[in-house]
Amino acid sequence: MVKPIMRDVFFLGQKSEKATTDDMDVATDLQDTLRANKDRCVGMAANMIGVRKRIIIVDMGFVSVVMFNPVILKKDGPYETEEGCLSLDGTRKTTRYRNIELEYTDTVGTRRKQKYSGQIAQIIQHECDHLEGIII
Repeated sequence: MVKPIMRDVFFLGQKSEKATTDDMDVATDLQDTLRANKDRCVGMAANMIGVRKRIIIVDMGFVSVVMFNPVILKKDGPYETEEGCLSLDGTRKTTRYRNIELEYTDTVGTRRKQKYSGQIAQIIQHECDHLEGIII
């Protein structure tokens, strides 16, 4: 189901709770909502649709990947950039890292460890910040 985008900074500023297998409907809602906003969005966190669970979705270009309880294990290559967000107006400056190593659980319950770089790494960092209540 396509959900409205949360814009309440108090809600967005709260840390998200660990996701479980009971949260699969949230993953489906994230997929539907990202698809509906694909012209202006490349990733989302569950709190952006009003659910404080540690779930993100990232548009990888050829497929969108849902990640439960993602944790950035390593990061290197800091750089300054400017980002926008569906939950906020305008853009803001932030520091991101060119390369990250991420651990997460996929939608079938398999724990994965993956390295990402470039734009995909930047999107993941932005969405993981959402889970911590960090708003750019």
